[in-house]
Amino acid sequence: MKKVIIGLGLLCVFQVGNAQETTKELPGKPALVSSEETLAKLAAAEKGDYKYTVEDYFKKPAQSEFQLSPNGNYLSYRQRDTNGKRHVFIKDINTKKTTLVLKETEDLIRYYGWANNNRLLYIKDNAGDENHHLYAVDINGENDKELTPFKGVKVLFQNELPDQEDYVIILMNKTNPQIFEPFKINIKTGALEKLFENTDMFNPVDEYYFDKNGDLKAYSRKEQVTEKVLYYRSSKDEAFEKVIQTNWNQNFYMLDFDHTGKYPNGAYMISTLETDTNEVVLYDLKEKKVIKKMFHNATFDVSSWRYSKKRNYEIDFFYYNGEKQVYVPVSETYKKMHQRFTLEFPDKEYQITSVTKNEDKYLLYITSDKLYGTYYFYDQQKDTIEELFNLMPQLKPVEMAEMRPIKFKSRDGLDIYGYLTIPKEIENKKVPLIINPHGGPYGPRDLWRFNPETQLFASRGYATLQINYRGSGGYGKKFFTAGFKQIGRKMLDDLEDGVAYAKSLGFIDETKVAIYGGSYGGWAALGGLVKTPDLYTCAVDYVGVSNLFTVFKSFPVYWKPYLKQMYEMMYDPENPEEVEIMKAISPALNADKITKPLFVVQGSNDPRVNIDESDQIVENLRKRNFDVPYMVKYNEGHGFSHEENQIHFYKTMMGFFAQNLK
Repeated sequence: MKKVIIGLGLLCVFQVGNAQETTKELPGKPALVSSEETLAKLAAAEKGDYKYTVEDYFKKPAQSEFQLSPNGNYLSYRQRDTNGKRHVFIKDINTKKTTLVLKETEDLIRYYGWANNNRLLYIKDNAGDENHHLYAVDINGENDKELTPFKGVKVLFQNELPDQEDYVIILMNKTNPQIFEPFKINIKTGALEKLFENTDMFNPVDEYYFDKNGDLKAYSRKEQVTEKVLYYRSSKDEAFEKVIQTNWNQNFYMLDFDHTGKYPNGAYMISTLETDTNEVVLYDLKEKKVIKKMFHNATFDVSSWRYSKKRNYEIDFFYYNGEKQVYVPVSETYKKMHQRFTLEFPDKEYQITSVTKNEDKYLLYITSDKLYGTYYFYDQQKDTIEELFNLMPQLKPVEMAEMRPIKFKSRDGLDIYGYLTIPKEIENKKVPLIINPHGGPYGPRDLWRFNPETQLFASRGYATLQINYRGSGGYGKKFFTAGFKQIGRKMLDDLEDGVAYAKSLGFIDETKVAIYGGSYGGWAALGGLVKTPDLYTCAVDYVGVSNLFTVFKSFPVYWKPYLKQMYEMMYDPENPEEVEIMKAISPALNADKITKPLFVVQGSNDPRVNIDESDQIVENLRKRNFDVPYMVKYNEGHGFSHEENQIHFYKTMMGFFAQNLK
């Protein structure tokens, strides 16, 4: 399982009641929600004999999420049933015997993974509220146990302990709901040992760094509201000492300690202290100096790496996303593997999703803009690659649309990157355009990959433009900070400039441009209707913010220590000048400026964007007798995860687009 560092996911999209039900138990204002009949009528507006249905793109794969056990004797995976639930199975690779280990219920299994050769860990929350709890189960399906049965407490996975198979390290906001502390937990009994007291709510520790033995050797604390201070000790018998103080928007965080033995106080750090984009440096935490610069790209941020425990922690590769993914092999072993994979899968991207402890067997996930995804089994000793499972065999790559990397200049001179998905067979005709801004807005970015949304749109004749506007991650510090205080302003300018770029290509119908987004993207959709009402033909707001004043007040309690940081990125409600900007760019406060058709979609249990955000925009528009269809799902949070809800949403959205873009 992967380490999670506390941070600001901000506004990123990660029991269905009757839509007209007015029971007091339902969140928000159920009377505002459109009836099932109204939504069905809207969905029916899409007519046509299409080769692929919405279900073809959004029905869960028959099998997915394959993982190898550490010893390589078992293969685990999720398997869909006829009701769309995805249960966890384990297959004995030698005997071929298959065992049902976990049955998914109404509360979805958000993640699962191998803890050791005999036990799985998995995570669930309550109807999308993101208060994740940790569970464990034996590989025969027995001894299924909730390890963190604490109401209102959120669990984050921190560290594996390879030499202590019955233990992992987790983070929980159990003592104080606003801050997280590390615990060592027994995955059989649930017994807990607190490893550090994080008691200062105003200067909380937000990153913990444990060595391979589970000893806390470093941590990063927020101090003076927006400063970050890294502390380190060379052994658990010593006191922590200050290493370096940086501003929160400078990167200086740890990938891992150096475990080779060559540098006892060494750590591999991601740093922007001397560069604009992320670089990897080997740093001496005791001497407080760089030992060696390891990797840097001048345009794109390095985002990942991999080392070999078997080969004494030799570095295998560095990785970054440019226009497409880029692996930079380091070790001779990995150079051979990388060459093997790229020759085997030309014009596609690969990911190593699972590897045995002995590093002799691998699972590869192969994808592209036209291939949903296929798993392959790689035996390194035999150097053989065998197809394991094609997740979506019904979607033929030759019939899918191209996702083209693009680049253009913003009106103030920034290089803006993005992707344009183009319907097939557009010769001699112009097509409508859907601009689809990603969530965040700060940090996430769109990638070149198979995207079922853009493929669905393309199959109906719509081009899709995805823009990594200023503030997006992956393009360096200057580009990231260029988005500060620009929500509703230059961030929207970037989208408008992207539309102008797409129109310049000659195949976009300039009279038919929609904007659709989730989370911050929903905010951008609403903001676009307010700022440039003549540019967009219609919009879809999916779990989007509508009022900056109310969204700040409704954030999860564990975001409270970071509010000042959010104010630096967004706007400060304690600054009179910025209050005026907030009023001007909050769509719910400017609903009178919206004149184009709008479809609003919300999960009732959303902890990031409270249902009140969607209720406000709908209610304010309805006061003007503005017809706005409104879909709410009462078993969802920040984005829809239940298969039936996703399909209902996309069918209704396609009807909305057919009604307004055709």
